[in-house]
Amino acid sequence: MWQYKVTNEGKVIIPEELLKASGWEIGQELIAINMGDRILIKPKKPFAETTLKDVAGCLKYQGTPKSLEDMNDAIMQNM
Repeated sequence: MWQYKVTNEGKVIIPEELLKASGWEIGQELIAINMGDRILIKPKKPFAETTLKDVAGCLKYQGTPKSLEDMNDAIMQNM
């Protein structure tokens, strides 16, 4: 367990040992989430969370369309 003080500027210093244990690097962007009686600090994800609906169709297939039979045959070959 570590104990810290908040500086006059509202900053908390995270010791190198804890940074390494968390896999964080200097300059890592973090987010703080108020959990009521505690604060959760975690790395900011480089990309916003998305759903399949958000990204479906973003990579267009360039070849001849495959039939359902072609797809089922390919699945059976890999089983």
